[in-house]
Amino acid sequence: MTEQPQSEALLVLPRLRVQNANAISSPMTWGFPAITAFTGLMTALERRLGPSMGIAFYSVGVVCHSFEPQVTQGGYTRSFHLTRNPLLQDGSTAAIVEEGRIHLDITLVFEVELAAALLGEAERAQLAAHIGDMIAGMRIAGGSVVSPLPGKFRYPSRSTLALVPDALEERRKEFRKLSRRWLPGFALVSRDDLLQARLAELQLTVPGATLLDAWLDLSRLNHHAVRQKTVDKKTGDTAEAMEWMTDRRPGWIVPMPVGFAALSDLHGPGTVAGARDPRVPFRFVESVYSMGQWISPHRLTGVSDLVWEPTYDPASGLYRCFNAYQAPPSFPVS
Repeated sequence: MTEQPQSEALLVLPRLRVQNANAISSPMTWGFPAITAFTGLMTALERRLGPSMGIAFYSVGVVCHSFEPQVTQGGYTRSFHLTRNPLLQDGSTAAIVEEGRIHLDITLVFEVELAAALLGEAERAQLAAHIGDMIAGMRIAGGSVVSPLPGKFRYPSRSTLALVPDALEERRKEFRKLSRRWLPGFALVSRDDLLQARLAELQLTVPGATLLDAWLDLSRLNHHAVRQKTVDKKTGDTAEAMEWMTDRRPGWIVPMPVGFAALSDLHGPGTVAGARDPRVPFRFVESVYSMGQWISPHRLTGVSDLVWEPTYDPASGLYRCFNAYQAPPSFPVS
């Protein structure tokens, strides 16, 4: 029995409007949903479609066009807009559970492989439309997919499923065309290199600095005092004054969770009470953090710069999402 030939393709779900997505991405970060929420969506979508559809999902990329966190405005402090839950059966007041929500306008890009039966343009268009209809009834990062606002776009955006050319130069040309359709917007990419570089800088002055110190240092706005000398033109006297300066940041960088690390061995299906799915093994985990960056899609050179691939290392028990983006040496500082 010969294996069916497969071809690489890109599935693009443009301008998805999501309401009340989860804005608490981890125990230590908030804002945009965690990248694992989108890899989870990819897995759920593949399972709903089933193997008979002839499509396999490998990685996912996210482009954000607009976001609206449901928080109070004013100063540096933010508070989530919370809802009062209905009364309990005995008439007592239910506790308020803090839930962070955000409204999103995003484009999702999936790297997939197609069976030979889907190489025709009509077959791919039919499958893309079917996936577009299916995603409208699913949750994205806990949020609901809603219809675009009336008059938002002159021409309605439709899901597309396009084959990836074999030639490298043709791939770049096709990706450049696609990336311009995602403007205005920002793509989330990995910047693990910034974390390692900041750790090396900190260890020059503090030899005992750790990756956590470097991560916290990159996650905040750092201010330092600079001694400024001024000379009085009339008297020639020199005066000193202290001026507070804010460290420049290498772009729009953000702290982000990128996966999970195992805290326990795998427990058998149904052996842990309260597990979401009693049919699969269960494991206690904690969040793994790194740095990410929001950059314009037209700065990316290929789809590998955009997409995140979920991986698992059995030896270390690490569930981590990887992105292959590498910043050019002369990347501009915003």
